[in-house]
Amino acid sequence: MIGGPPVGQLRAEPRDELLKGRRVGRRTIRRIMPYARPYRRHIVLLVAATALGACIAAANPLFLKLIIDHGIMPRDLGVVVGLSLGLAGLALVEAGTAYLQNRCSSRVGEGLVYELRTEVFTHVQRQPLAFFTRAQTGKLLSRLNTDIIGARQAVTTLLTQAVSAVLTLLLVLGAMFYLSWQITVAAMLMVPLFLLPARLIGRRMQRLTRRMMEHDAEMTSMMSERLNVSGAMLSKLYGRVPDERDEFARRAARVRDTSASTLVWGRMLPVVVVVLTSFTTALVYGLGGALVVDGTVEFGTLVAMVALLLRVYGPINQLSTLQSSAMIALVSFDRVFEVLDLEPLIADRPGARPLAVPASNGHGPAAVPDVRFENVSFRYPAAGEVSLASLEPAAVKESARTGGGAPVLHDLSFHAPPGKLTALVGPSGAGKTTITHLVPRLYDATSGTVRVGGHDVRDLTLASLRENIGVVTQDAYLFHETVRANLGYARPGAAERELIEACEAALIWDTVRALPEGLDTVVGERGHRFSGGEKQRLALARLLLKAPPVVVLDEATAHLDSESEAAIQRALRTALAGRTSLVIAHRLSTIREADQILVVDAGRIRESGTHEELLALDGLYADLYHSQFAHQAARPDGF
Repeated sequence: MIGGPPVGQLRAEPRDELLKGRRVGRRTIRRIMPYARPYRRHIVLLVAATALGACIAAANPLFLKLIIDHGIMPRDLGVVVGLSLGLAGLALVEAGTAYLQNRCSSRVGEGLVYELRTEVFTHVQRQPLAFFTRAQTGKLLSRLNTDIIGARQAVTTLLTQAVSAVLTLLLVLGAMFYLSWQITVAAMLMVPLFLLPARLIGRRMQRLTRRMMEHDAEMTSMMSERLNVSGAMLSKLYGRVPDERDEFARRAARVRDTSASTLVWGRMLPVVVVVLTSFTTALVYGLGGALVVDGTVEFGTLVAMVALLLRVYGPINQLSTLQSSAMIALVSFDRVFEVLDLEPLIADRPGARPLAVPASNGHGPAAVPDVRFENVSFRYPAAGEVSLASLEPAAVKESARTGGGAPVLHDLSFHAPPGKLTALVGPSGAGKTTITHLVPRLYDATSGTVRVGGHDVRDLTLASLRENIGVVTQDAYLFHETVRANLGYARPGAAERELIEACEAALIWDTVRALPEGLDTVVGERGHRFSGGEKQRLALARLLLKAPPVVVLDEATAHLDSESEAAIQRALRTALAGRTSLVIAHRLSTIREADQILVVDAGRIRESGTHEELLALDGLYADLYHSQFAHQAARPDGF
């Protein structure tokens, strides 16, 4: 991140081209192949069944010729019955091949969807926090659903169509030349008329499909934001439901119009094909009838040629639309690969080692790491560094022009001693939360070094770093799961007694025990079945269950009333004992108990010391104390 041209300029431009409808290249096709390799056996069976189906398609008209010329015309009943039974047998074989095709196609297609979804989900989770603060959830969901399903079509349906069409065309043309080269040549003269409309319509369909995907993602994004609890509450409280309806109608209208255009263009090609097929059939009947009258060909041959002709234009129709269909499906692959090509800014360095912390003795770790900032400066990454033009085109274009945001932290240095409580205080926007984000590597410092246990955090594995750091944010987040599942997220496999002890320590067990389902109660989306204070205490219980050696609290008691906070402070006093704690505090009780207080202002450490020492300085901390904290000290309960 240090030096060189702005990263946003390097990463935004090629993705911007995607929105302009660039054509899908051979590179995309080559990247699809590894996903098909695990299903080689099923693909071989699929191709074999398709080939057998193509042979049957060419054989049926030949049976019809034999029945007419060697059975009906000579009045040989035995030949008619025998060949008819042969046709029935071919029908049974054809049904079996169709079943095998569907079975193999489904196995390959659903397996591909599974592989892609899993890979994209895992890759997106590896992205830095800045990616999630910028990307629209609905557009990400569109990549995981709509685009991946479209990618499945490229490997299954199109694979079957391509093999079937090519083999059927070759076999049928061979049979036609065998029966009458004159009629076959006349019919093939019409083939170029099928190809030109397919090429023109295919290009148009590709552009429309990409545009429809973008509009659909925008509509899905709005639904995901407005149809959750917080979005619905906000629109109701501000009386914006009619406006939201109108905005959704505009986005849905774009999807409607683009989808309608796609359907119209998609249905034009079959209409053209039907017209051309009718012309060609008339030609064959005219020329073939003349040859029958002339005695050059037999009547059964003419009937077989017409049947073969209908079968030959089916594959030609498929091949003429195949390019269009393939390009539409490959657009989906291209959009999926676009996400997979976005490399995470925060990742393990080669040779990264785990943070080693001695095991706990039951009363906190035997030894805990310290936290040290050395001349740390930081700016939030530009959109082009962490996001995609197709997810937020305006922001990426802007970052490409400006090169990123202004610095938030400036040459900041401090030391949080091991096993001690360090409080961060300062006005809103001073950079306190940013400091806490650098410790678990939610972001990386632009310059300088953040150390945990004496190690540069960039030299440690992310898994070990975050395993040893526990964080409770101001806005406690709970999954739409049970209380048990939300607590167990900190330590999977924890015994029920441990869950109860953590709840008791966070003073939330009485509330949980009173619920109809107890620990198995579903908390609702984002935990909305609980009050803000209850959610905060559940988050604290989750932290206590994890019991990490380093604790970061970002105003973790902000939503608690004075009585609850007093109880939580007693629980935290025990929980934080012997642990390195970095706490953003707006409560005087927390600040007074801190071993050191860091006063942050405009991204710099202005003052440091204990409560009494900072008051004696009569500087920024004293001003903050008199404006924000003094009224807390005047309360009878001390808060």
